[in-house]
Order: sequence, then C-alpha cells, then structure tokens
Amino acid sequence: MVGAVFATALGLAWIDGRNTQRTLREDVARRLADVDAALAQSKARDLDAANEVREAQAKLALLETRLAESQSQQASLEALYRELAPSRDELALTEIEQVLLLAGQQLALAGNVQAAVAALQLADAKLARIDRPQLTPLRRALARDLDRLKAVPFVDVAGMALKLDQVLATIDTLPLAKDERLPEPVPLPAPKDEPSWRAWWRETWAELRSLVRIEVSDRPQAPLVMPAQQYFLRENLRLKLLAARIALLAREADFKTNVTSANSWLKQYFDTRAKPVQAVIATLTQLAATPMPSELPDVSRSLDTVRAYKSARERGDAGFPRPPDTSAPRRQQTNDPRQPMLR
Repeated sequence: MVGAVFATALGLAWIDGRNTQRTLREDVARRLADVDAALAQSKARDLDAANEVREAQAKLALLETRLAESQSQQASLEALYRELAPSRDELALTEIEQVLLLAGQQLALAGNVQAAVAALQLADAKLARIDRPQLTPLRRALARDLDRLKAVPFVDVAGMALKLDQVLATIDTLPLAKDERLPEPVPLPAPKDEPSWRAWWRETWAELRSLVRIEVSDRPQAPLVMPAQQYFLRENLRLKLLAARIALLAREADFKTNVTSANSWLKQYFDTRAKPVQAVIATLTQLAATPMPSELPDVSRSLDTVRAYKSARERGDAGFPRPPDTSAPRRQQTNDPRQPMLR
C-alpha cells in the first residue's frame, strides 16, 4: 500500500516537472521569437538609415560641387570687376576732378560764380561720404576756395544784359536835344460878360506875343546834329552799349567805361526832358553803379590737390592706400566634406 502511494507520488511529481519544463520551453521559445522579430526590425531600420545616409551624402556632395562652382564663378566675376571698374575711391576722385574742371571752366569762360560754388559744395559732399583721414588736405583746400568764391559779390549778369538789350531796342526812338519842343503856353480863360472890343484886343495881343518868345535856360546850348549825322550818332551809341554788353559777359573793366560814355552821350545829344531818355539815363546810371569784381578767384589749388592725391595713391606713398592687387590667385573651394569651406 505504501509502495503504491509512493509510486503515485513519484508519477505525479514527474508529470508536474514535465509540465513545468514544457511551459518553460514554450516561454523561452516565445521570448526568442520576440527577440528575433525585434532584431529583424532593427536590421530593417538600420538598412533604411544607411540608405538615407547614402542619399544625404550624395546630395551633400552635389551641393558642395555646385557651391564650389558658384564660388569659382563669383571669384571670376569679382576679379573681372576689379580689372574693369576702378575702386570706389578712385571713381569718387575722378568725379571730383571732373567737377572741379567744370567749375574752373565756368569761372574762366562765363564768370559763373554760383555754378562754381555749387560744384565745390558737391565735391566736398562726396569727400565727406568717403570719410578718409588722408583726404583732409583736399577738403581744406576746397574750404579755402569756397570761402574765396563766397566772398565775391553777386552780380546778376543775366538781368543786367537784359536791361542793356532793352536800352538797345529804344535807341532809334529817343528824341535828340535839337528836336526839343517847348510846351505851348496855356491861354487864360475869357472872363464872363467881357465886351467884344476887349475880347478882340486880348486875342490880338496873344497872337502878337506868340511871334516872340523869351526863355531863360540854365542848360548849355544843344549841339547841332545834321540829319546825315543822326544815323551815325545812334549807331555809335548802339556800338558803345554792345561793347558794354560784351564786357559784362566777359567780366572786363571796360563795362563801366562804355556805360558811362554812353550815358554822357545821352545827356549831351538827346532830349533829357523826354521821359524815355530819362528812363534810359536812370538805367545806365544804375548799371554803372553796380559793383563788379575786378578779378575772379579760381579753383586751381583744389584741382592740384586732387591730382597730387591721385598720383600719390597710384605710387602707394606712405599714408595713401594703394589700389588692391587683382593679380593674386584666389583659393578655390574643395569638394572634400572633411575640409572647411573657404570663402
């Protein structure tokens, strides 16, 4: 009886151990299957990542190639621009030199002080924008020339020339002194209820008085100008005024001399009581009293300073920057991703 019980217990223990082993094997097999599936998924992800990395590397290599080509083209364009176009300072100095040349021509040919002042102010503004310490002597020379030009009195040459033209247009209509006519005496009004014999006597006496006229004049006798000489008198006066106009445009000292001489001719040979003659005399007197600068300053000092600065800059003297050298080769971009990009 005891042996049967013991055998039964052994059989149950063996069955329980077998079931436990089978369960353990199944659990281990399931876990191994899960690990294999996870490993397969990891390998698939690694493969996808490797493909993406290869594609990214290919794109990066293509971008680096294009970047190198772009930088090479940019370097070529910059070198070509430096060869064809001057630097910013050189261009500004050339413009300033041209502006000063134009100002000198305006002063020498037309005497246009206002245009010269505007040109020098424009040149100084360009130098202020460049802002180089080496340009201080040039700006100082410009300031001196500007002060000299601003000290010149303003002369309205165009307005004065217009007045001379108006005077020239009226020469043929001005009356001469020999043609001066005295005003007719104003008859006295007849009194009311005057007898006929007294009226007859008053009219007869007025006619007798008109035959003889006595005048006291404080002016000298008007010069007698023959009809054949009147044409030459007016033409000579016109030539005087034309010479004055030419001298005015040329800023010559003969302007006042010709105007004064023409004014004296008007007072001597023309009727000074006529309003047109008085208007012309007043105009010429005003023109003769206009202050005219004896000598206009020039801008040669500023122009010489600009040219000296350009020459010193081309030679590369101390204190003056030398133009950039475009003959040195430029470093190119490499295609190796391990090398740093050079700009």
